Amino acid sequence: MASNLNDKNLDLLINRALAIEDEMALDADALGFMARAMVQATLPHSKVAGNEFTRKNGNYSLTILSPSSIGLPYGSVPRLLLAWVTTEAVKTKSRELELGDSLSGFMRELDLVPTGGRWGSISRLKEQTKRLFASSITAIHEQGDGTQIINQTLADKAVFWWHPSDPNQTTLWKSSISLTETFYREIVDRPVPIDMRAIKALKKSPMALDIYTWLTYRMSYLKKPTAIPWSSLAMQFGSNYSRLTDFRLAFLGELKKVVTVYGGVQVEVSPTGLLVKPSLTHIGKKGGI
Repeated sequence: MASNLNDKNLDLLINRALAIEDEMALDADALGFMARAMVQATLPHSKVAGNEFTRKNGNYSLTILSPSSIGLPYGSVPRLLLAWVTTEAVKTKSRELELGDSLSGFMRELDLVPTGGRWGSISRLKEQTKRLFASSITAIHEQGDGTQIINQTLADKAVFWWHPSDPNQTTLWKSSISLTETFYREIVDRPVPIDMRAIKALKKSPMALDIYTWLTYRMSYLKKPTAIPWSSLAMQFGSNYSRLTDFRLAFLGELKKVVTVYGGVQVEVSPTGLLVKPSLTHIGKKGGI
């Protein structure tokens, strides 16, 4: 498989994969969760024009809308935020989530190192957090002659009392998110178990994060080998690629990273698509809820 992994990054992924295999996520306090609706179809990988974005996965589509003055969320940071939010909601069984009293403290939760400047991690986190929680989501599921439409926003209220110039400074009020009842019920009733160590290992690549969460979810119910055409994968994971060949090369590079971390997954690449075979999920039954 084609890949842009250099030796240093590959060694790092292999070391993290070995650590994951040595200890179950539950025992390592690394059990996390992702909202199922955001696994079946996902956010943009890179910045897109406009304030509307749609991804499709078979008869399921996910459309994200945002205020034009703010823009759509994209990249790895919103995915890390969603993993954190879903995990906290499942573990605490509460719609009210506290993000702590300092920016650096919360960034450690996401495994991000605070860096300043226009292109630093602090600015990126602040921008993507605003974009994510200002957006609304429409999920549409077509089944025969029937159609199910679910409209939701992620939060009723989100408050961030952070000091970008001094990320270690504590604040009088803690930053917090109040999830909407609809989104809260979605993530606590049907969460997808994930290994947060894998999420952190793959955090630099939004496509790798999407492939990982999709595969471990798919393996939770897959009963027989299933062939997925490249055109279908492109609709789900790479709708911003103009040529299918370009998407295929990018996908294979990211798939190699995922397989390195998620060693038990069984997939075969062919000229027509990807053959996905029943495998162990990345979270054992002990880690389920």
